[in-house]
Amino acid sequence: MNENDSDIDALVGEWMTLKDAAQELNVSPNRVKQFIADHKLLGVRRGGELCVPAAFISRGDVVKGLPGTLTVLADSGFSTEEALEWMFTPDDTLPGAPIEALSDNRGTEVRRRAQAMAF
Repeated sequence: MNENDSDIDALVGEWMTLKDAAQELNVSPNRVKQFIADHKLLGVRRGGELCVPAAFISRGDVVKGLPGTLTVLADSGFSTEEALEWMFTPDDTLPGAPIEALSDNRGTEVRRRAQAMAF
């Protein structure tokens, strides 16, 4: 684990293994891998195991608006780590981190900000 990993871990907090995420979403671990490939979720290796932020899953589903936001970030050239950092870094003008805004059903403003960063 390097310094960037520690920074990301401090921002993200709780991680779920693929198996845990699959159980929460009621799908197979392979389907969770496909969600990651399709930018519906982000996954990074933690302790040698692919994991997703627990905050990305709520009430048995992917947080509403997350897939679209992750697609915008990926299309803008954000790496997985950069996207994670952006999603979990508090923004006083939202207020809160973008993932919190998505969880509070304020996705339009989050996507607007993500799209603005592409320019």
